[in-house]
Amino acid sequence: MRRRLRAWILAGAGLLAACAGPAYGADTPSAGSAAGSVQYTVRDLGTLGGTRSKATAIDGDTVVGSSWTSGDAAEHAFAYDVRGHTMTDLGTLGGSSRAVDIEGDHVVGQSDLSADGPTHGFAYDLRTRRLVDIGTLGGSGSRVTALSGDTVVGTSSLPGDAVTHAFAYSLRTRIMTDLGSLAGPSGVSTAAAVSGAIVVGSSSLPDAPATTTHGFAYNLRTRRTTDLGTLGGNSSTANAISGSTGVGGSRTTANRLTGYAYDLRTGVRTDLGSRFLTAQLISGSTVVGGDGILASSFDLTTHASAVVGSGRGVTEVKQISGNVMVGDNFAPNSFAFAARADTGDLTYLASLGGLNSYAEQVNSRGVIAGSAALAAPDPTTANGPFHASVWVPRTVR
Repeated sequence: MRRRLRAWILAGAGLLAACAGPAYGADTPSAGSAAGSVQYTVRDLGTLGGTRSKATAIDGDTVVGSSWTSGDAAEHAFAYDVRGHTMTDLGTLGGSSRAVDIEGDHVVGQSDLSADGPTHGFAYDLRTRRLVDIGTLGGSGSRVTALSGDTVVGTSSLPGDAVTHAFAYSLRTRIMTDLGSLAGPSGVSTAAAVSGAIVVGSSSLPDAPATTTHGFAYNLRTRRTTDLGTLGGNSSTANAISGSTGVGGSRTTANRLTGYAYDLRTGVRTDLGSRFLTAQLISGSTVVGGDGILASSFDLTTHASAVVGSGRGVTEVKQISGNVMVGDNFAPNSFAFAARADTGDLTYLASLGGLNSYAEQVNSRGVIAGSAALAAPDPTTANGPFHASVWVPRTVR
């Protein structure tokens, strides 16, 4: 739904520009327009020869994503060295490829095996420049969700492709582990995130429809699965993990949908309220999520909650790292932003000459990766092609 919403908004931006003519730029917030002492400089990362590219993740000085190649003939995963200003084509397993995450020297994602073939997860080592097909659990396809340390998690089909299970793949041993399901071998499960040895996701239940799920946590050391339960209703999901705390959405006894946090050490489940229905994320003791319109933050220590940003339009947080949140604000057009969970300060991030931008991740030094529009090719449209971008912060004294 969020992808359809973004597409609708970007299409609407073009329609508004066509009606308004060259004056559309007057609606664009400037970088650093909100209160705060940090300003950002946008940098175009370019492409692999095609017209478009997008960034999906950043770690240290490396940004990963996907780009069209020369003549827009194919989409390939890339890794970009921010210090060296070089983009490396990571290749494919036969068809197109897309990078999903990076940590240290390892990039993970998925690639089609041919133009019309199945999709497999891959791992790429930036030191050896070797692309590895991580395979499947016996079925035809697999998809990668996230990476932590040497553990890749995702979802794979089983033999016959009738069932999919969450998996964890070790980059060290090159072994894929089936994480099973709460309903046993015939159940369905998906992996959403991993932190250290803990994987979280959602699973079907015994003697229940496949659409009825519970969030689960799987400990890779003990090989123990924990059913995260619900807030009284019949279903829940688990979407993110930080340390020992997982977050997701749950039905209540009144069949309302709300957000929750579950501490695996204590077994304590916290009801986050109706402002945390979707896109739950966590970093340390801070949870963020949305209600379909506004995004909010929740402090698990104080139970204090606050709206993220101006409260105008639709706000979506894509990542939180420490106290920094990055995401998009649709009001009415799509603008990337960075916000502070501790102070509430929000800064809009500039495009590359067009109208729109969106942010995906932020690294430990506050450099943000995402995509931004180039200048429009004519005055009747809002945007040119989108390119992978970074926004580099500097403190204003």
